[in-house]
Amino acid sequence: MIKKAGSIFFLGALFFVQAQEKSTDIETIEVQGKLFSTPYKAANQNITVITKEDIINSPAKSIDEILQLVPGMDIRRRGANGVQSDIGFRGSSFEQVLLLLNGIRMNDSQTGHNSMNLPVDLDEVERIEVIKGPAARRFGQNAYAGVINVITKTDPGKRVKVSAEGGDFETYGFGLNARLGNEKFSNSLQANSASSQGYIYNTDYEIRNVFYQSKLNIKEGDIRLQAGFSEKKFGANGFYSSKAATDQYEETQASVVSLAHRQKFGKLKLNSNLYWRRGQDMYLFNREKPEIYRNMHIGNNVGGEVNSAYDWGLGTTGLGVELRKELLVSNNLGNRNRFVSQVFFEHHFSLLDNRLSISPGISWANYSKEGNFFYPGLDAGFTFNENNKVYGNIARVHRVPTFTDLYYTSKTEHGNPDLRPENAVYSEIGYQYQTKNILVKVSGFLRDTHDAIDWTKINESDTFWSAQNIGNTTIKGIEAELNHRLNDWLKYTVGYTYLDNKINQPGNFLARYALDNLRHQFIAKLETRFLKNFTNEIAYRYNERLNNGSYHLVDEKLSFVKKDFSVYVLVNNITNTYYTETFGVQMPQRWFHLGFSYNINIK
Repeated sequence: MIKKAGSIFFLGALFFVQAQEKSTDIETIEVQGKLFSTPYKAANQNITVITKEDIINSPAKSIDEILQLVPGMDIRRRGANGVQSDIGFRGSSFEQVLLLLNGIRMNDSQTGHNSMNLPVDLDEVERIEVIKGPAARRFGQNAYAGVINVITKTDPGKRVKVSAEGGDFETYGFGLNARLGNEKFSNSLQANSASSQGYIYNTDYEIRNVFYQSKLNIKEGDIRLQAGFSEKKFGANGFYSSKAATDQYEETQASVVSLAHRQKFGKLKLNSNLYWRRGQDMYLFNREKPEIYRNMHIGNNVGGEVNSAYDWGLGTTGLGVELRKELLVSNNLGNRNRFVSQVFFEHHFSLLDNRLSISPGISWANYSKEGNFFYPGLDAGFTFNENNKVYGNIARVHRVPTFTDLYYTSKTEHGNPDLRPENAVYSEIGYQYQTKNILVKVSGFLRDTHDAIDWTKINESDTFWSAQNIGNTTIKGIEAELNHRLNDWLKYTVGYTYLDNKINQPGNFLARYALDNLRHQFIAKLETRFLKNFTNEIAYRYNERLNNGSYHLVDEKLSFVKKDFSVYVLVNNITNTYYTETFGVQMPQRWFHLGFSYNINIK
């Protein structure tokens, strides 16, 4: 059925082919790395860049929803419109993905459930860089299966953008985005609020974000400051514990402050930052009776890093150092802390008239409680001509258990302080064809994990889930993607991912997450422009999970933009599909949204 749908879509689109030579934004983008940035076309990893244009036209209300349209991404949501989501790459767990905001680590050392608590609204995002595959030697802990870097941008000028929206289930939202500055010094401030009474009992939510950033240009570099705060209050019907726990409630907060410096001194580039990320999580088993069971966790990650890159006759050499303190105060998990030291090294060089590029690297990490870890890796790529290249990469990765994995206790879950870190060897080989209006990617990948961490129980009737090292797992798969802008008014994207996931030493237990991944994923998007000011995008997703069936979803967004005014109509789940993405949590059926925005230019 997937092949048939894909063939119909592809042949139908080709009927309109009138290819034009028109530059796309992606060709000029440099993918940001810790040690040095790489032009998108020269990268030897499977990378997806979601541009500002993609974000504006997408039928998505939040960052997690737009990530669902990236092949290989498995976003398992609880609730809607950015309430809470678990991020997975190609069968990974939500603990195995690193999330960055302008290069600053946003992962929560308490639990990966809170990693997507970002203090930015989708309207503030300039682009999102998605690095698929191992990246631990470049970014450290959590870059086990992939990295997501959400990038915002300050622009010169003086203007204020106001926005408002409404929708089903008494949904509303208000936003303000102000920019002030010039080419030398620019500032932006974003604030937004959204709420809903919920699509079923006890799924109401309130979300508030405030985010400020500034950029000061200096000689051959810049200094950047960012500060943000996010708060979410939501009914958590069936989110945790069991589906029968319909009265759960949660409040989360996340804040970040960072100061970054970037400058070039001849052939030497320096990039450094200081950061503080704070997370707070308050959970009630019954929102009407908080005395029954209440958890409060407050975590702080404080750190800094200095990274350098030097261009010389034998290529570019990168060296970086990061120090980080992770602290947690919790009535359930206790008072916990650990100190992390990391050193990164990478060298990039080219042979055969720059057609063959090779990037070996290694990083070392010391965790004060868990010991030392080494992350070696190698990327290589061969360019046949301007449009065709092959690439491959292989790396070793580790993940240290979170404080929840180690110490959490409840009526239904027991952590395990004796957990061993999980580790894997991850490899991928791929082919890429790119012109100014076509991008084709095909790849195969393999991740062989040892001492995999999961929550288990012996049989379905057991009360407790227990954190355990479940042995070795093997994930292998293929991924294909086609992006084609046919002309000024028509663009389409199709993507397919297949995963084969096995526990190599199956025991007498049930695993909560290890076999919950997608087996088949098919994504298609069709964007059309008409009558000068209208844009329409339809997004289709087919997901088939190993143990949770399959479902089809269709979303659509119709936008009208004229000068400084825009209005849109967005419909999620047009076909009114009943489905769940994780833990049996019922997801929304058809949901209408209507919104507008207006730019006020200040002289």
